[in-house]
Amino acid sequence: MAAARRIVIENCAIATVDADDTEYASGHVVLAGNRIESVGAGKAPEGLENVVRRIDASGHLVTPGLINTHHHFYQWITRGLATDHNLFDWLVALYPVWARIDEPMVRAAARGSLAMMARGGVTTAMDHHYVFPQGSGDLSGAIIGAARDMGVRFTLARGSMDRSEKDGGLPPDFAVETLDGALAATEDTVRRHHDSSFDAMTQVAVAPCSPFSVSTELMRDGAQLARRLGVRLHTHGSETVEEEKFCHELFGMGPTDYFESTGWLGEDVWMAHCVHMNDSDIAAFARTRTGVAHCPSSNARLAAGIARVPDMLAAGVPVGLGVDGTASNESGELHTELRNALLINRLGAHKEAALNARQALRLGTYGGAQVLGRAAETGSLEPGKLADLVLWKLDTLAHASIADPVTALVFGAAAPVTASFVDGRQIVEDGRLLTADEDAIARSTRDEAQRLARIAAQG
Repeated sequence: MAAARRIVIENCAIATVDADDTEYASGHVVLAGNRIESVGAGKAPEGLENVVRRIDASGHLVTPGLINTHHHFYQWITRGLATDHNLFDWLVALYPVWARIDEPMVRAAARGSLAMMARGGVTTAMDHHYVFPQGSGDLSGAIIGAARDMGVRFTLARGSMDRSEKDGGLPPDFAVETLDGALAATEDTVRRHHDSSFDAMTQVAVAPCSPFSVSTELMRDGAQLARRLGVRLHTHGSETVEEEKFCHELFGMGPTDYFESTGWLGEDVWMAHCVHMNDSDIAAFARTRTGVAHCPSSNARLAAGIARVPDMLAAGVPVGLGVDGTASNESGELHTELRNALLINRLGAHKEAALNARQALRLGTYGGAQVLGRAAETGSLEPGKLADLVLWKLDTLAHASIADPVTALVFGAAAPVTASFVDGRQIVEDGRLLTADEDAIARSTRDEAQRLARIAAQG
C-alpha cells in the first residue's frame, strides 16, 4: 500500500462491525487504493504520503457498505401490481407479464434497481434472475453490464426454471428452460463472468428458482454443477405455508429435508426468506452453516409471515438482509430494511428482545458478506479489507437529537448518504449517483415498463 493513492476520512463516528463491534465516537479511516489501510480513534496518522483527498466527516457515521443478499432486478418495471395478493396468487398474476421481458427491459430494470440501492448505501448487490423467455436476448450479460457501469460489487445468481404450466408449475411454457439447457447456460455464465479473486467485482452463483418451479433433477444437478465449478448456490426456501404443503405432497418431506436430500444444505448455500422454519430446520441450517437472506418488507407485503431471525442467530445460522424483487418491495432500498428487520422481528415471540440496533446493522453488513461468501473481503471496516464504506449524514433535523449514531441510523428516518465508496472509488455524493444519470434511468424504466405492459396486454 506504500505507493497507493490515499483518501483520509476524519472526525466521524465509526461503527466497524468487526468481531468485537468496535466503535469510535470520533475517529478516522484511511483508504489506500482499493483497501482499508487503517481505522482508529482520533486523527489519521501523521506523515501519510500520496494523500489525494481529505474528508472532514463531522456529523457523520461511517459504516461498512450495505450488502444486499436477495433481489430480482427485472421486477423494477412491474412495481405496484397485485398489491393485495399472497405469494402464490401474486405469482399467478405476474408470471404472464414477466414471461414477456426482453434484454432492453432487463437492462433498464437492472439499472433502476441498482441505482436505488447504490444511492442508499449498498456497495455489494446481488440479483437472482430466473426468467429466461425464449428469444429474449443476453439477459445475464445485460444485468452484469449494468452492475459494472454502476460501479457496485455484484453477485449474479443465475437462476432457472424447468417446471412450466404443462408440468403443474406457474410460468408459461415458453418462459422456462429445459433441464439440459438451464445447466448448460448456467455453466456458460459462470465460465464467462465469475471472478474468484479477493477484490472481484463480479461473481456468479448457481440458482434454480425454488422447489415448486424446478424439477428435482435440476436441483440436484445444479448443486453438483456449482460444486464442480467452485461457486455458491442460491434458491428460495420455506417462504410460505403453501410451499411447505407442496413439498410434503410432492416429495413426502418438508422443504429443509428436501433440500438436504438434493445436496442443498452447506456453507456454500444461502436461501431467501426461510420464514416457516421449525426447530429442527434451524438446527440443520446451523449444523451445515447454510445461510439465510432475510427480506422483512417483502415477507410483510406478501403476508408470508415473520422469519425466526433471533432463533437463527442464536443457533449460529449466517443471516443477511435482502430487498427482494421490487414487485414485492416497491421501495427497492436496503437501508430501510435495517429498521424493518428490527421492528418486524419485535412483533414475533421474542418481542423487544428480538433484535437491537447493532444486530440490525450487522445483518445488513457483515451478515450479508457471510451469506455471499465474502466475509474475508468486506462487511466490516478492518485494515486489509476492501474499501467499501458509507458516510451517513446524521446532523440534520431527522437525526441530530439522537445521541447514539447507530441508533439514529437504524431507528430513525432513512439517513442521507453523503458519500459511498466501492473498491476505493466514490460512487455517490450527497445522495446522488456519480456513475449514472438518475433522471435518464427513471425515463428508461418508465418507458420499458409501459412497453412491457402493452406487450403483456396483447397476450
